[in-house]
Amino acid sequence: MDQIEILKKLNGIFNQVLHDPAIVLKSETTASDVEGWDSLTHVQLIFAIEKEFKIRFSALEIQQFANVGDICQKIQERQGSRAC
Repeated sequence: MDQIEILKKLNGIFNQVLHDPAIVLKSETTASDVEGWDSLTHVQLIFAIEKEFKIRFSALEIQQFANVGDICQKIQERQGSRAC
């Protein structure tokens, strides 16, 4: 799965979890760029991402996510794909 496909799936997850269809993610998108992306919704987003991609992140990995690109890269690593 390439970066565009992953970003598209992530965008759908963010739209659903944050109840905002206007969100458009880029690799550089951070929590401060998205209204409603706080610590509680971060946990909800991670659970939804893990479920969608059938993977599990460690607590350390989750703490190291600085932006959407970091999440995308970790998903690609788990799937054996090219990095974001």
